[in-house]
Amino acid sequence: MANTPANWYPDPMGRFELRYWDGSQWTANVSTGGQQSSDPLEGSNGTVSVNTSADQIRTQVADTGIRGAGITQPVAQGGGTLFSEPVLVVNQKAKLIEVTNQYAVFNKDGAQIGSVNEVGQSAAKKILRVVSNLDQFMTHKLEVRDAAGQPQLVLTRPRKVFKSTLLVETPAGQEIGRIVQENMIGKIHFRLEAGGQTLGAIKAENWRAWNFRIEDAAGQEIARITKTWEGLAKAMFTTADNYVVQLHTDIPQPLLSLVVASALSVDTALKQDSN
Repeated sequence: MANTPANWYPDPMGRFELRYWDGSQWTANVSTGGQQSSDPLEGSNGTVSVNTSADQIRTQVADTGIRGAGITQPVAQGGGTLFSEPVLVVNQKAKLIEVTNQYAVFNKDGAQIGSVNEVGQSAAKKILRVVSNLDQFMTHKLEVRDAAGQPQLVLTRPRKVFKSTLLVETPAGQEIGRIVQENMIGKIHFRLEAGGQTLGAIKAENWRAWNFRIEDAAGQEIARITKTWEGLAKAMFTTADNYVVQLHTDIPQPLLSLVVASALSVDTALKQDSN
């Protein structure tokens, strides 16, 4: 929206009907039904912020390596973006009651390089999430932003009864590919596809789907998602989850976008049903 004039636009945070764009960034000024109020953003540029220190991020990465399930290869220096870092650390914002899924994304050294925010929820849907556990029957839409707050991907998981499908699109609405659930019993598998072709797969390594192996079309492991310990307080009193993702090799597009989408949506779109 760098060239978008200052005006009221649909709230990208999904909390109100409209939010005011001042020509360079979203503001705290919001409106619903003509009634204006103030709603501070999670970050100064609209990104989600999580109270996590660089040392805590590095500890998560190190602990994953100790378990032998994640950081299994030497980690090269990344390029500082969601699509050029070999390690992504995804931390969910901790809340006692979760009605909007929000995540901050860090590199292995603890610098925030992006965020994920659920958008487009109505007030009725938020209330239903508080009083029930019907998440899997609702549509979830996630907006992925870079460190500057610029949209990079839009991830939509339509309402489902049995198997999930996650649609991965550009911010302009052009489809990049899909993540399609293939089974319901045992270790859950998902197919990564684009243009009608299978490009790879996501395979849970146990029936509880805490950790995932990501493969290319030849069955070669190209990335891995490992759930990390979020701390006793979070584990007891919130639904927040943390993940470390390692990309083992250079991955071409559009498979790279599908792998990043898998890493950033594994909790909401792929694992959320277990809640």
